[in-house]
Amino acid sequence: MLSQNERERYSRQIMLFGEEGQEQLKGATIFIAGAGGLGSPISIYLAVAGVGRLILVDKDTVERTNLNRQILHHDRDIGRKKTASAEERLRAINPDIAVEVVDTTIDETNVHELVGDADGIVDAMDNFPTRYLLNRTALEKKIPLFHGAIRGLYGQATTVLPGKTACLQCTFPHPPPKEVFPVVGVTPGFIGMVQATEVVKYLVGTGELLANRLLLWDGERAVVEEVTLEQNPSCEVCGGKNQHRDAP
Repeated sequence: MLSQNERERYSRQIMLFGEEGQEQLKGATIFIAGAGGLGSPISIYLAVAGVGRLILVDKDTVERTNLNRQILHHDRDIGRKKTASAEERLRAINPDIAVEVVDTTIDETNVHELVGDADGIVDAMDNFPTRYLLNRTALEKKIPLFHGAIRGLYGQATTVLPGKTACLQCTFPHPPPKEVFPVVGVTPGFIGMVQATEVVKYLVGTGELLANRLLLWDGERAVVEEVTLEQNPSCEVCGGKNQHRDAP
């Protein structure tokens, strides 16, 4: 049940989703992999939307070069663990939600335990090996993966629904070369907003998800394009065998 404070805080959302929808957000747990350029806007907007429990995992410390885009962190946070500054800010933004932070590197040995009973996984990473691991975990747990990636003024996003859509491995069978890429903060802001919107729609059960659709953002031309995706029946990761769990 929503408290009176929550009814006031989310009154404009309740106009859209009703109290039942807001309660669905309150009862949900979302796992966010990364507290950087994408993880910052995603976690902030899921927090203000009232997603009841956020699990945020990151191993890095705040560096000055992060500050043009990683809006969870401030100049005073340089040298601190990203999880520490992220937890501090998210709790200040919305004290009514639970924020759990884990200072570790996501790998094969811990990913299942870290994700736990989450209702969805948000890919806010900057490397494909970890993205592929999150993709496999989402398929095994039968929960959605909300993918986003950026470079410079360009970005992309899609939502993977196990058993219903192409998985990340279907879409990107070969990872791009590892690099230190350029980025302007508005790009992860834009793509992060798309990912956060997908999470909210999924949890509430409204709208049309980016299922089997890859959204492409070209910031130089201010153009959004879309590519239709298809599941590969021979995919070594999904192969059409997984079944999608109903939205909470």
